[in-house]
Amino acid sequence: MRFGLNFPLAGPFSDVAIVAQLAKEAEDAGWDGCFVWDHLLLAGAPPLADPWIALALIAQATSRIRLGALVTPLFRRNPAKLAYETVTLDHLSKGRLVLGVGLGSDAFGEISTFGGPLDDKLRAEMLDEGLIVLSALWSGQPFSFDGRHYRLNNAQVVPPCLQRPRIPIWIAGSWPRKPAMRRAARYDGVVPVRGDLATSLTPSQVAEMVAYINGFRSGDAPFEVIHFESAMGSRSAQDRQLVVSYAQVGVTWWIETMPFDPQQFDQACHWIHAGPSG
Repeated sequence: MRFGLNFPLAGPFSDVAIVAQLAKEAEDAGWDGCFVWDHLLLAGAPPLADPWIALALIAQATSRIRLGALVTPLFRRNPAKLAYETVTLDHLSKGRLVLGVGLGSDAFGEISTFGGPLDDKLRAEMLDEGLIVLSALWSGQPFSFDGRHYRLNNAQVVPPCLQRPRIPIWIAGSWPRKPAMRRAARYDGVVPVRGDLATSLTPSQVAEMVAYINGFRSGDAPFEVIHFESAMGSRSAQDRQLVVSYAQVGVTWWIETMPFDPQQFDQACHWIHAGPSG
């Protein structure tokens, strides 16, 4: 199992220079990944920063850790522009970028405030088409596409992405909703959440989800299963056993989410410096 940090880019973490420095310190402390949120609005309207600028600084500040957005609602990103952004980041990081994507939601009022389709099925269509377009543009070869939402005529992004066969794509979805899990089976990983966004999946629920996804996968290519936890636990023997219980059911990434309450910032920094093993 690998261990990562997830920065909300809100509150004190809206200073992307600080985030880049913390990413470097996290790498030195033994963490395996630094990821960032991609939001336009959060509850309480804290200061927010752009994820792609933050990731560029993280890529420059580090040399080993994986990095990426967890997760990007693809409906609000032009796939051609996102292709250039991700290819640039993939080269800048020397092949360490991961792209986490999902439908997005209006849980924080982002869609209704800034505009966009509130229909889940419509956003799902845009996600599926957008992933086809992205994967094709990453190849560096000319590509034409005539979909419901996106149309390209002999489009080409040069250079191609550095990673082969492509930048890894992790699909977010709410278990036990099945369509997102079938979508994840076609790509490189799953970022599962509970429908209420407030609690984590239990090990038994993760085991059920992994079994379902495996029923739709072919071949033996690596597949990542991500599990989120709130940061700054006690790291007691009980906590360590909990990590083991998730690893046993197929979780490959344990990712700690940093709190963006300014009053917890010093504690968060201490947690980062302690490293994943405490």
